[in-house]
Amino acid sequence: MVYVVIIFLWTAILLYLLLGGADFGAGIIELFTSRANRHRTRKNMYEAIGPVWEANHMWLIIVIVILFVGFPKIYTTVSIYLHIPLVCMLLGIIARGTAFVFRNYDAVKDDMQKVYTRIFILSSVLTPFFLGIIAASVVSSRIDLQAGDFFSAYILSWLNFFTVAVGIFTVTICAYLAAVFIIGQADDEADRKRFTRKATYLIFVVMGAGALVFIAAWIENIPLLYWIFSDVPGIIAIILATISLIIMFYFLNRNKPVMLRILAGFQVSMILFAATYSHFPDIVLLKGGQNLSLLENQGEAKTMEALGYALLIGSVFILPALGYLIYSFQKKTDEIADH
Repeated sequence: MVYVVIIFLWTAILLYLLLGGADFGAGIIELFTSRANRHRTRKNMYEAIGPVWEANHMWLIIVIVILFVGFPKIYTTVSIYLHIPLVCMLLGIIARGTAFVFRNYDAVKDDMQKVYTRIFILSSVLTPFFLGIIAASVVSSRIDLQAGDFFSAYILSWLNFFTVAVGIFTVTICAYLAAVFIIGQADDEADRKRFTRKATYLIFVVMGAGALVFIAAWIENIPLLYWIFSDVPGIIAIILATISLIIMFYFLNRNKPVMLRILAGFQVSMILFAATYSHFPDIVLLKGGQNLSLLENQGEAKTMEALGYALLIGSVFILPALGYLIYSFQKKTDEIADH
């Protein structure tokens, strides 16, 4: 049953990166949109992200619950030594959601709308940035369980060139996902071409940010290249991601939004798989060569069994409901377009 729980953990992380990432990317795209086009971009973004807006953080909650219930030692270690970036990320989520609501539904339209917009955009950048920092920190072997001072224990555990580079890479991934999502939502041909140009540009930005991650890993003595290219599955994942990127260029100017979204999701899935496969089941790599394994640090057998069945039963209700949510939003959008 532990493998069922691990599959749900990995899937929830992936879905949060894909759907939540596209959501965060909406604010990032808005940051790099001219004032003349900002209103139309915002409208298309809302329509593209709307179906999963309320459901996005469900995946993050599932990750937290799985770690808290099924892997308490791992949850405790991460929440203690990475509490600063975790708090920053959570504050970003709260600030972003609050700013979004007040910006769109505030009864009084005044200069505060500009403040809400700035908060929304800033938190859209900072939240995935700290998400990337957290992800990089757990595999950078910088968490020191023997640290004797605050700086060594709670600052050096997450603040270094590699984690910052991964944070930047995560921000670019989110922007890329949002740009791909919005292409299929544009009704106007000029808007569609503009969003396609953004997506094309962001592909190269993501590639540059990815190169920065490898450079940072080399400088920080983190064996990222070995993790990815030492195993056949990792190599295959990178090859498939590269092939899908070539196919992406082919479909970008052919108005195939569903195919574009599938390809973007597949690329991110392969990147996540390649980065995590090599050191599985170790999920937290500690300073000094110690690691926290998902298999060695799981909860009691009965707890894992109950958690596994709860996740299986819950997915029967959650996934169809999410599918219907996306369908109903899309149907509403199509009906509005017809009128």
